[in-house]
Amino acid sequence: MKATGIVRRIDDLGRVVIPKEIRRTMRIREGDPLEIYTNQGEVIFKKYSAVGEMSGMASQYAEALGPNISLPVLICDRDHCIAAAGISKKTVLEKSISTDLESIMEERRLVNFGSNQTLPALDGFERGICVVAPIVTAGDISGAVVLVSSENGTAATDSDVMLASVAANFLGSIIE
Repeated sequence: MKATGIVRRIDDLGRVVIPKEIRRTMRIREGDPLEIYTNQGEVIFKKYSAVGEMSGMASQYAEALGPNISLPVLICDRDHCIAAAGISKKTVLEKSISTDLESIMEERRLVNFGSNQTLPALDGFERGICVVAPIVTAGDISGAVVLVSSENGTAATDSDVMLASVAANFLGSIIE
């Protein structure tokens, strides 16, 4: 654990303010759920990710999609890539999503960029975003199914887009 040197007092309603810089660094937004843990006199707040909680199922779903889609598949929560198929998992799992992908997810709609897009899906990952199908649960964005560019520049087919959309809707319904 890393010490920040920041001390906050609890108010009369039991609330504590998480400093803006920490919220920005940790990508904690207003309304984000936090899980609370205790450990030998410590209280630990951890961002809760419903999509992350089902990473095993997301991995299986990505693996099932892989042979049926012409592009690599990433399944992301609001912060990280949690599952992948059609690409080396070592290069993508647990990488942070890019600010571009975060912005696209916030639009809450299916986006198809084709094969020419250069917006990166993940930080430090060179492949561009082709398709983003947001995972929406109870009106909130939980993550996205993302198809990224292939090495040979293949564009997403209509069936690729449809499968990404179905996957996002399925994962959203499972979370609810």
